[in-house]
Amino acid sequence: MRPDGPSLLLINPWIHDFAAYDFFAAPLGLLSLAGLLRDRGFAVHLLDCLDGPRARPGPYGTGRYAKEILPTPPGLGDLPRRYGRYGVSPAPFRAQLSRLAPPDAVLVTSLMTYWHPGVAEAICLVRERFPAAPVILGGVYATLCPDHARRASGADLVISGPGEAPLLAALADITGVSAAPPDPEDLDVLPYPALDLLPRLSFLPLLTSRGCPFACDYCASPLLQPRYRRRSPPPVVEELLFWQRRLDLEEVAFYDDALLVGADSHLFVILEELARRGAVFRFHTPNALHARGLTRQAAGLLKAANFATVRLAVETTAVGDDRPDRKLARGELEEALANLHEAGFRRGEVGVYLLVGLPGQEEAEVTTSIRRVRELGGRPLLAYYSPLPGTALWPRAAAASRYDLAADPLFHNNSLMPCWPEFSWERLTRLQRLCRE
Repeated sequence: MRPDGPSLLLINPWIHDFAAYDFFAAPLGLLSLAGLLRDRGFAVHLLDCLDGPRARPGPYGTGRYAKEILPTPPGLGDLPRRYGRYGVSPAPFRAQLSRLAPPDAVLVTSLMTYWHPGVAEAICLVRERFPAAPVILGGVYATLCPDHARRASGADLVISGPGEAPLLAALADITGVSAAPPDPEDLDVLPYPALDLLPRLSFLPLLTSRGCPFACDYCASPLLQPRYRRRSPPPVVEELLFWQRRLDLEEVAFYDDALLVGADSHLFVILEELARRGAVFRFHTPNALHARGLTRQAAGLLKAANFATVRLAVETTAVGDDRPDRKLARGELEEALANLHEAGFRRGEVGVYLLVGLPGQEEAEVTTSIRRVRELGGRPLLAYYSPLPGTALWPRAAAASRYDLAADPLFHNNSLMPCWPEFSWERLTRLQRLCRE
């Protein structure tokens, strides 16, 4: 980084929601842009509104975010839970801003569409301190709800989709400094994410690919990354070893959407090279693995490589044409869990995500899936469906919802179960209890 380069302030904003949990969460997209910008000569500073001690620490650095209660937004009052701001309080955030010199531009990321009030709050406070600095917003909310983001976020510019090239073009207009964008066809030329900018980091977030080869009806991955691309194994190995030497961390969380696709020439090569070089890591898969890829060989390699947090993306144990994805055929879940158990993973140690709250979904389907996962020795974990604009399931979701989903992204909140015609806390509690029995 050249100290005389244009100054950029990067911000990971607050979460405003009914519930939020740090399950290997890090703003990897923002950190990746920070690494690129620093490599191109910009001076980069990061403020993370989600930084700070966890209210209830969990394993491997996970845990509940600290929460401050806020008024429930209009229209969401039918949920019997308390709305709040997750992360640091505004006062220390303002104090951090006060210690900074005015930047040439401010870059703000965004994640869930229904977390947009936290984005707007962060931008508002930045404008109080740096009224002349242009604010650029990117990320998931900016991509899926660009018109709303332009109206409601307070940003000067909203960038949708992959941000490297349009961001560098915008910064050239703002600062007069032109920088070449990376080759979009070659992920290996990208600089490492600037993980060192995070003040508290208990694990290494790792992305070995972008996009997903599947096209599930409920998923926005094709909108966020239209093409599936992978890095070469050797640069991935070097990145892990570099950050372990620098940050002295052994925990690694894979952020890939399809980690086991083509694993023989990708993931397994990475794991075997790390083993050959005597590297010691503990791996976690918060984004989940596809059961189809968990052959006997794959399960054995995951166990030998020290995978500690294993999650499977199953969504429902039903098979046939009514599935909202193309990821599971008859017998594949049974085979995957049997292979994991044979490899040494204990019963109940493997979490299986099951989607609940899909439009038209019957409670009996979810109940059957929960019981089947338990019979097979897995741990059923409910994943609450959030309707996302632009996905194949969006029209059905909008028709089924008791909210006007197009009116405000707040109504996409999965805590609302927005596609249940009537919210039933008893029904949800019954399903949660069945998972825990």
